[in-house]
Amino acid sequence: MLQLRNLDKSYGAHRVLSDVSFDVPAGRLTGFVGGNGAGKTTTMRIVLGVLAADGGTVTLGGGPLGAEDRRRFGYMPEERGLYPKMKVLDQIVYLARLHGYSRSAATDAATSLLERLGLGERLGDNVETLSLGNQQRAQIAAALVHDPEVLILDEPFSGLDPIAVDVVAGVLQERAAAGTAVLFSSHQLDLVERLCDDLVIIADGTIRASGDRETLRRQHSAQRYELVSTGDAGWLRTEPGVEIVDFDGGYAVFDVDTHQTAQRVLKEAVARGDVGSFAPQHPTLAQIFREVIS
Repeated sequence: MLQLRNLDKSYGAHRVLSDVSFDVPAGRLTGFVGGNGAGKTTTMRIVLGVLAADGGTVTLGGGPLGAEDRRRFGYMPEERGLYPKMKVLDQIVYLARLHGYSRSAATDAATSLLERLGLGERLGDNVETLSLGNQQRAQIAAALVHDPEVLILDEPFSGLDPIAVDVVAGVLQERAAAGTAVLFSSHQLDLVERLCDDLVIIADGTIRASGDRETLRRQHSAQRYELVSTGDAGWLRTEPGVEIVDFDGGYAVFDVDTHQTAQRVLKEAVARGDVGSFAPQHPTLAQIFREVIS
Protein backbone atom coordinates (compact mmCIF):
# COMPACT_ATOMS: atom_id res chain seq x y z
CA MET A 1 0.00 0.00 0.00
CA LEU A 2 1.12 3.52 -0.85
CA GLN A 3 0.46 5.87 2.08
CA LEU A 4 0.53 9.68 2.09
CA ARG A 5 0.56 11.33 5.50
CA ASN A 6 0.28 15.02 6.38
CA LEU A 7 1.84 16.38 3.18
CA ASP A 8 2.39 20.15 3.11
CA LYS A 9 3.71 22.22 0.23
CA SER A 10 3.99 25.98 -0.26
CA TYR A 11 5.48 28.30 -2.84
CA GLY A 12 6.33 31.41 -0.91
CA ALA A 13 3.15 32.58 0.80
CA HIS A 14 0.96 30.38 -1.40
CA ARG A 15 -0.06 27.13 0.33
CA VAL A 16 -0.55 24.45 -2.30
CA LEU A 17 -1.06 21.39 -0.05
CA SER A 18 -2.15 21.32 3.56
CA ASP A 19 -2.08 18.12 5.66
CA VAL A 20 -2.82 15.83 2.70
CA SER A 21 -3.30 12.21 3.79
CA PHE A 22 -4.76 9.19 2.00
CA ASP A 23 -3.97 5.60 0.99
CA VAL A 24 -3.60 3.93 -2.40
CA PRO A 25 -4.15 0.21 -1.70
CA ALA A 26 -2.56 -2.51 -3.80
CA GLY A 27 -4.96 -4.27 -6.15
CA ARG A 28 -7.41 -1.36 -6.30
CA LEU A 29 -8.17 1.60 -8.55
CA THR A 30 -8.11 4.91 -6.68
CA GLY A 31 -9.61 7.96 -8.38
CA PHE A 32 -8.14 11.35 -7.49
CA VAL A 33 -10.51 14.18 -8.34
CA GLY A 34 -10.54 17.93 -7.89
CA GLY A 35 -10.80 21.14 -9.85
CA ASN A 36 -7.96 22.83 -11.71
CA GLY A 37 -5.33 24.00 -9.23
CA ALA A 38 -6.70 21.81 -6.43
CA GLY A 39 -3.33 20.13 -5.81
CA LYS A 40 -3.61 16.80 -7.66
CA THR A 41 -0.51 17.13 -9.84
CA THR A 42 1.59 18.55 -7.01
CA THR A 43 0.63 15.59 -4.82
CA MET A 44 1.55 13.12 -7.55
CA ARG A 45 4.90 14.79 -8.16
CA ILE A 46 5.74 14.58 -4.46
CA VAL A 47 4.91 10.87 -4.45
CA LEU A 48 7.25 10.41 -7.43
CA GLY A 49 10.06 12.43 -5.86
CA VAL A 50 9.93 15.09 -8.57
CA LEU A 51 9.00 17.65 -5.91
CA ALA A 52 9.97 17.73 -2.25
CA ALA A 53 7.25 18.23 0.34
CA ASP A 54 7.71 20.83 3.05
CA GLY A 55 6.36 18.32 5.55
CA GLY A 56 4.79 14.90 5.79
CA THR A 57 5.75 11.46 4.52
CA VAL A 58 5.14 9.07 1.63
CA THR A 59 5.67 5.37 2.37
CA LEU A 60 5.29 2.12 0.44
CA GLY A 61 4.49 -0.98 2.44
CA GLY A 62 5.21 0.96 5.61
CA GLY A 63 8.76 1.91 4.62
CA PRO A 64 10.19 5.18 3.29
CA LEU A 65 10.46 5.62 -0.45
CA GLY A 66 13.87 5.71 -2.10
CA ALA A 67 15.08 5.96 -5.69
CA GLU A 68 15.08 2.18 -6.12
CA ASP A 69 11.50 1.94 -4.87
CA ARG A 70 10.39 4.56 -7.39
CA ARG A 71 11.88 2.53 -10.22
CA ARG A 72 8.96 0.19 -9.58
CA PHE A 73 6.52 3.03 -10.26
CA GLY A 74 4.83 3.79 -13.55
CA TYR A 75 3.95 7.43 -14.26
CA MET A 76 2.06 9.24 -16.98
CA PRO A 77 2.39 13.03 -16.66
CA GLU A 78 -0.35 15.34 -17.84
CA GLU A 79 2.18 17.10 -20.09
CA ARG A 80 3.09 13.78 -21.78
CA GLY A 81 6.67 13.12 -22.85
CA LEU A 82 7.23 10.81 -25.81
CA TYR A 83 9.89 11.41 -28.43
CA PRO A 84 7.87 12.55 -31.47
CA LYS A 85 10.24 11.31 -34.19
CA MET A 86 10.79 7.88 -32.65
CA LYS A 87 8.78 4.86 -33.80
CA VAL A 88 6.07 3.74 -31.39
CA LEU A 89 7.45 0.27 -30.72
CA ASP A 90 11.07 1.49 -30.49
CA GLN A 91 9.95 4.09 -27.95
CA ILE A 92 8.30 1.60 -25.61
CA VAL A 93 11.10 -0.95 -26.03
CA TYR A 94 13.63 1.73 -25.12
CA LEU A 95 11.74 2.61 -21.94
CA ALA A 96 11.46 -1.05 -20.95
CA ARG A 97 15.21 -1.48 -21.41
CA LEU A 98 15.83 1.47 -19.10
CA HIS A 99 14.13 -0.66 -16.45
CA GLY A 100 16.51 -3.56 -17.02
CA TYR A 101 14.69 -5.63 -19.63
CA SER A 102 16.72 -7.46 -22.27
CA ARG A 103 16.02 -6.41 -25.84
CA SER A 104 13.98 -9.52 -26.59
CA ALA A 105 11.97 -9.30 -23.35
CA ALA A 106 11.40 -5.58 -23.88
CA THR A 107 10.23 -6.17 -27.44
CA ASP A 108 7.83 -8.90 -26.35
CA ALA A 109 6.42 -6.82 -23.49
CA ALA A 110 6.07 -3.66 -25.58
CA THR A 111 4.46 -5.43 -28.53
CA SER A 112 1.94 -7.27 -26.36
CA LEU A 113 0.98 -4.11 -24.47
CA LEU A 114 0.66 -1.93 -27.57
CA GLU A 115 -1.52 -4.54 -29.23
CA ARG A 116 -3.69 -4.74 -26.10
CA LEU A 117 -4.08 -0.95 -26.27
CA GLY A 118 -5.17 -1.08 -29.90
CA LEU A 119 -1.92 0.13 -31.48
CA GLY A 120 -0.83 -3.14 -33.06
CA GLU A 121 -1.04 -1.69 -36.57
CA ARG A 122 0.93 1.45 -35.65
CA LEU A 123 4.08 -0.10 -34.17
CA GLY A 124 6.32 1.17 -36.98
CA ASP A 125 4.84 4.68 -37.14
CA ASN A 126 6.54 7.72 -35.70
CA VAL A 127 4.81 9.01 -32.57
CA GLU A 128 4.24 12.43 -34.18
CA THR A 129 2.10 10.87 -36.91
CA LEU A 130 -0.38 9.42 -34.43
CA SER A 131 -3.63 11.11 -33.51
CA LEU A 132 -3.72 12.70 -30.06
CA GLY A 133 -5.81 9.81 -28.78
CA ASN A 134 -3.34 7.23 -30.07
CA GLN A 135 -0.43 9.22 -28.64
CA GLN A 136 -2.29 8.99 -25.34
CA ARG A 137 -2.47 5.21 -25.65
CA ALA A 138 1.26 5.07 -26.40
CA GLN A 139 1.95 7.23 -23.35
CA ILE A 140 -0.03 4.81 -21.19
CA ALA A 141 2.02 1.94 -22.62
CA ALA A 142 5.16 3.83 -21.60
CA ALA A 143 3.93 3.93 -18.01
CA LEU A 144 2.96 0.24 -17.98
CA VAL A 145 5.61 -1.58 -19.98
CA HIS A 146 7.89 -2.41 -17.02
CA ASP A 147 5.01 -3.95 -15.02
CA PRO A 148 5.06 -1.37 -12.20
CA GLU A 149 4.07 -2.07 -8.63
CA VAL A 150 2.50 1.38 -8.34
CA LEU A 151 0.87 3.19 -11.27
CA ILE A 152 0.24 6.94 -11.18
CA LEU A 153 -1.59 8.51 -14.11
CA ASP A 154 -2.42 12.21 -14.54
CA GLU A 155 -5.56 12.53 -16.69
CA PRO A 156 -5.09 9.25 -18.60
CA PHE A 157 -8.47 9.48 -20.35
CA SER A 158 -8.08 13.01 -21.67
CA GLY A 159 -8.72 13.14 -25.40
CA LEU A 160 -9.81 9.52 -25.77
CA ASP A 161 -12.92 8.52 -27.69
CA PRO A 162 -15.43 6.20 -25.95
CA ILE A 163 -13.97 3.04 -27.49
CA ALA A 164 -10.44 4.00 -26.45
CA VAL A 165 -11.70 4.83 -22.94
CA ASP A 166 -13.09 1.31 -22.64
CA VAL A 167 -9.82 -0.23 -23.86
CA VAL A 168 -7.66 1.79 -21.47
CA ALA A 169 -10.08 1.22 -18.59
CA GLY A 170 -9.92 -2.51 -19.22
CA VAL A 171 -6.12 -2.48 -19.13
CA LEU A 172 -6.07 -0.55 -15.85
CA GLN A 173 -8.60 -2.91 -14.29
CA GLU A 174 -6.46 -5.86 -15.34
CA ARG A 175 -3.40 -4.30 -13.72
CA ALA A 176 -5.27 -3.60 -10.51
CA ALA A 177 -6.63 -7.15 -10.46
CA ALA A 178 -3.03 -8.39 -10.75
CA GLY A 179 -2.08 -6.46 -7.58
CA THR A 180 -0.91 -3.07 -8.83
CA ALA A 181 -1.81 0.01 -6.78
CA VAL A 182 -3.36 2.42 -9.30
CA LEU A 183 -3.90 6.14 -8.67
CA PHE A 184 -5.28 8.29 -11.46
CA SER A 185 -6.68 11.78 -11.70
CA SER A 186 -9.56 12.71 -13.95
CA HIS A 187 -12.14 15.43 -14.49
CA GLN A 188 -14.57 12.84 -15.87
CA LEU A 189 -16.47 12.12 -12.67
CA ASP A 190 -18.89 9.61 -14.22
CA LEU A 191 -15.92 7.58 -15.47
CA VAL A 192 -14.16 7.72 -12.10
CA GLU A 193 -17.34 6.58 -10.37
CA ARG A 194 -17.72 3.67 -12.79
CA LEU A 195 -14.12 2.46 -12.56
CA CYS A 196 -12.79 3.17 -9.12
CA ASP A 197 -12.83 1.15 -5.93
CA ASP A 198 -11.66 4.13 -3.87
CA LEU A 199 -12.03 7.89 -4.25
CA VAL A 200 -10.08 10.90 -3.03
CA ILE A 201 -11.53 14.40 -3.43
CA ILE A 202 -9.19 17.38 -3.05
CA ALA A 203 -9.99 21.11 -3.09
CA ASP A 204 -7.76 24.09 -2.28
CA GLY A 205 -4.94 21.73 -1.32
CA THR A 206 -6.89 19.83 1.33
CA ILE A 207 -8.54 16.42 1.25
CA ARG A 208 -12.28 16.88 1.55
CA ALA A 209 -13.29 13.21 1.32
CA SER A 210 -11.60 9.83 0.83
CA GLY A 211 -12.48 6.17 1.14
CA ASP A 212 -14.07 3.35 -0.77
CA ARG A 213 -16.78 4.36 -3.21
CA GLU A 214 -19.81 2.81 -1.55
CA THR A 215 -18.87 4.00 1.92
CA LEU A 216 -18.53 7.56 0.63
CA ARG A 217 -21.91 7.33 -1.07
CA ARG A 218 -23.50 6.16 2.18
CA GLN A 219 -21.73 8.81 4.26
CA HIS A 220 -22.91 11.61 1.99
CA SER A 221 -26.36 10.23 1.42
CA ALA A 222 -29.24 12.35 2.57
CA GLN A 223 -32.28 10.66 4.05
CA ARG A 224 -33.60 10.16 0.53
CA TYR A 225 -35.63 7.17 -0.61
CA GLU A 226 -37.19 5.84 -3.79
CA LEU A 227 -40.55 4.09 -3.79
CA VAL A 228 -41.96 2.12 -6.71
CA SER A 229 -45.47 0.75 -6.20
CA THR A 230 -48.43 -0.41 -8.25
CA GLY A 231 -50.75 2.13 -6.61
CA ASP A 232 -50.83 5.91 -6.59
CA ALA A 233 -48.23 7.25 -4.16
CA GLY A 234 -49.89 10.65 -3.85
CA TRP A 235 -50.65 9.95 -0.21
CA LEU A 236 -46.99 10.68 0.53
CA ARG A 237 -47.71 14.40 0.17
CA THR A 238 -49.59 14.42 3.49
CA GLU A 239 -47.17 12.22 5.44
CA PRO A 240 -45.47 14.07 8.35
CA GLY A 241 -41.69 14.38 7.96
CA VAL A 242 -41.77 13.65 4.20
CA GLU A 243 -40.72 16.04 1.42
CA ILE A 244 -41.39 14.97 -2.17
CA VAL A 245 -38.46 15.38 -4.59
CA ASP A 246 -39.89 13.58 -7.64
CA PHE A 247 -43.31 12.05 -8.25
CA ASP A 248 -45.10 10.19 -11.04
CA GLY A 249 -48.08 8.05 -10.06
CA GLY A 250 -46.67 5.01 -8.30
CA TYR A 251 -43.10 6.32 -8.45
CA ALA A 252 -41.76 8.74 -5.84
CA VAL A 253 -38.43 10.04 -4.61
CA PHE A 254 -38.65 11.76 -1.25
CA ASP A 255 -36.61 13.01 1.71
CA VAL A 256 -37.48 12.07 5.29
CA ASP A 257 -36.56 13.70 8.57
CA THR A 258 -35.61 10.46 10.35
CA HIS A 259 -35.01 6.77 9.69
CA GLN A 260 -38.17 6.05 11.68
CA THR A 261 -40.20 8.12 9.23
CA ALA A 262 -38.83 6.03 6.35
CA GLN A 263 -39.87 2.83 8.10
CA ARG A 264 -43.34 4.24 8.74
CA VAL A 265 -43.70 5.15 5.07
CA LEU A 266 -42.67 1.65 4.02
CA LYS A 267 -45.22 0.05 6.29
CA GLU A 268 -47.94 2.36 4.93
CA ALA A 269 -46.94 1.60 1.33
CA VAL A 270 -47.12 -2.13 1.97
CA ALA A 271 -50.52 -1.74 3.59
CA ARG A 272 -51.83 0.21 0.58
CA GLY A 273 -50.74 -2.23 -2.13
CA ASP A 274 -47.87 -4.03 -3.82
CA VAL A 275 -44.44 -2.46 -3.38
CA GLY A 276 -42.11 -3.07 -6.29
CA SER A 277 -39.11 -1.56 -4.54
CA PHE A 278 -38.22 0.68 -1.64
CA ALA A 279 -34.60 1.72 -1.15
CA PRO A 280 -32.35 4.59 -0.07
CA GLN A 281 -31.10 6.65 -2.99
CA HIS A 282 -27.35 7.25 -2.83
CA PRO A 283 -25.75 10.32 -4.43
CA THR A 284 -23.52 10.23 -7.49
CA LEU A 285 -19.85 11.16 -7.28
CA ALA A 286 -20.66 14.46 -8.99
CA GLN A 287 -23.18 15.25 -6.25
CA ILE A 288 -20.71 14.31 -3.51
CA PHE A 289 -18.02 16.38 -5.21
CA ARG A 290 -20.23 19.49 -5.30
CA GLU A 291 -21.22 18.93 -1.68
CA VAL A 292 -17.74 18.55 -0.20
CA ILE A 293 -16.06 21.40 -2.09
CA SER A 294 -18.86 23.93 -1.53
